[in-house]
Amino acid sequence: MFLIVIIIGFAIISYAVQSRLKSKFKKYSKIALSSGISGREAAEKMLKDNGIYDVKVMSVEGQLTDHYNPANKTVNLSSEVYNNRSAAAVAVATHEVGHAVQHAKAYAFLELRSALVPLQNVSAKIINFVFIAMFFGAVFFQQIFSYELAMMVIIGCYTVFTLFAFITLPVEYDASKRGLAWMTTSGVTTPQEHDMAKDSLKWAARTYLVAAIASLVTLLYYVMMFLGSRD
Repeated sequence: MFLIVIIIGFAIISYAVQSRLKSKFKKYSKIALSSGISGREAAEKMLKDNGIYDVKVMSVEGQLTDHYNPANKTVNLSSEVYNNRSAAAVAVATHEVGHAVQHAKAYAFLELRSALVPLQNVSAKIINFVFIAMFFGAVFFQQIFSYELAMMVIIGCYTVFTLFAFITLPVEYDASKRGLAWMTTSGVTTPQEHDMAKDSLKWAARTYLVAAIASLVTLLYYVMMFLGSRD
C-alpha cells in the first residue's frame, strides 16, 4: 500500500510539473524574439560558435520530443521548436546544442550516463521479468526465485535506475547553463527574453529532478522491505 501511495503521489507531482512546463512553453512560444531568430537558426549558430561542424540540426515529429543523439550527432528539434522564433523555442534548441557541446568536450557526466545506458536497459528487462515472476511465482516460478533473491535483484535494478537518474541531473542542468550563457554572449535575446528562456528550462529541469527523487524513494522503500523481511 505504501508503494502505491508513493507511485500515485509522484505521478501527481510529475503531472503537475509537466503541465507547468507545457504551460510555460505555450506562453513563451507566443512571444516573438526581437532578434527574429528561429530555434533551428539558434542551434546552428551556437554549434558554429562552439566550433562544432559535424552535428546536423534536424526536425522531428511530436511535441517536446527535442533531443540530442550522440550516436549520429544530430540535434533533433520538434517542429514547433525548429521553426518557431520565440524565447521558448530558442531555449529548447540551445539546451539540446548544450548536449552536443558536452559531447564534443567529453563532459564527464555525459560520458558516464552514456556508459550506463546499456546497464539501464538490461536492468529494465530484468526487473520486468522479476515482477512477472513474483506475480505468478506461487504457481510457476517458486523454484527460480525466492522472495529474498527477488528483492535483492529489484534493489540492484533500482540502484542502477537511481544512479542513472541522478547522473542525468548535472547533464541536464549543465546543458541549460551552456545554452543560457550562449544566449547572453551572442546577444540573440534581450534580458527580458533571456529570463523567459531561463524560466522555461527551469521547469524542464524539474521534470528530471522529480523522476530522480521518485526513483530514490522507491529504492529506499524496497531496501526497507528487504531489511524488514530479514529481521
